[in-house]
Amino acid sequence: MNKDEKKLLHLYRCLTAEDQFSLLRFGAFLAQNNTEDIAVIDDPQPIEASDNETVIGALKRLSASYFMLDKALLLSETSTLVTQHVTQGRAKEAVIEELEMLFKTHYEKLKEK
Repeated sequence: MNKDEKKLLHLYRCLTAEDQFSLLRFGAFLAQNNTEDIAVIDDPQPIEASDNETVIGALKRLSASYFMLDKALLLSETSTLVTQHVTQGRAKEAVIEELEMLFKTHYEKLKEK
């Protein structure tokens, strides 16, 4: 416990029960209105697709563009799309388009939080 916390505890203990309750309510009010805890989500930094971009290239590009996203949360869905392209022959254009939508959707969900 730091010096200020000890001082606050001492003051709290010197108060009547009614005043202790008021102090707690005021503390809760201050904590509720503390804007420092609000996370600022960076905007994506779009990177243009190169000519003849591969699915893996698109995945790297989107990961760099949406650097603020937790890639672990995208792993299952991106792996499925890459696998569809590599093993099932799904067209790279369709997979890249879906990857772009996936990253955009995850970004929008993050902004909502």
